[in-house]
Amino acid sequence: MPRYALKIEYNGAPFSGWQRQKEHPSVQQAIEEALQKLDRSVTGIAAAGRTDTGVHATGQVAHVDMAATWEPFRLAEALNYHLKPNPVAIVNAAEVDEEFHARFSAIERRYLFRLISRRAPMTFDKGTVWHVRHELDADAMQEGANFLLGRHDFTTFRSTICQAPSPLRTLDELRVERIELQDATEYRFHVRARAFLHNQVRSFVGTLERVGAGSWQPEDVAAALEAKDRAACGPVCPPHGLYLAEVKYPQDPFKGMRGGEPIDHEGIEA
Repeated sequence: MPRYALKIEYNGAPFSGWQRQKEHPSVQQAIEEALQKLDRSVTGIAAAGRTDTGVHATGQVAHVDMAATWEPFRLAEALNYHLKPNPVAIVNAAEVDEEFHARFSAIERRYLFRLISRRAPMTFDKGTVWHVRHELDADAMQEGANFLLGRHDFTTFRSTICQAPSPLRTLDELRVERIELQDATEYRFHVRARAFLHNQVRSFVGTLERVGAGSWQPEDVAAALEAKDRAACGPVCPPHGLYLAEVKYPQDPFKGMRGGEPIDHEGIEA
């Protein structure tokens, strides 16, 4: 059976996360129902990461085995047709070998968290950013973030219902970017690691926001990490500012493809 990798973008607001559930809508369910309209033999798909309720994605990756061979561009187009009106899009597709696994073949995951500071309520970005009314100190947040880099026991920064067998993880990047807007300031948290614990990124950002607001000192982040105690964590921030932005593999399954269509080395459609 041919296997296909799918690059997926979605707004997580109407879903109870990625994973299929019995009584609540999920992103996985929406895509599987679209796939079954094309191929009744499809029983399920596997994803690189299981995002929580309200979390978005611009670079989620999943794979599916199908009975018939599809041209990747046509597969993406057909799925997008059947996904309407869900806020889910297949932005790329590629045929891959049977050894490719969206989750287990991944070597890195990158998350983006968007936080906007302004006095006025959000309008266009409502539901896609975390809105706070106070200013934040980006340098202090970065100083606190630096304590989290490297390999640590992240018990403090994972949910009490996390099912991972070990709290040990290696954090490769936690970078705070400040962007001045016309009437606001946006803070972007770029987080990169091979794998994450449940609620780890939201625990990081919620804690660092307290540093930026002046309620915590940067050194308090180090103390919280060393405590290895969930009670030592700062507030967990809301999900709607979080995006699964990119999943990396030893070989990019979508390289040389644009929206499922092959391109030549000059970027012109072949």
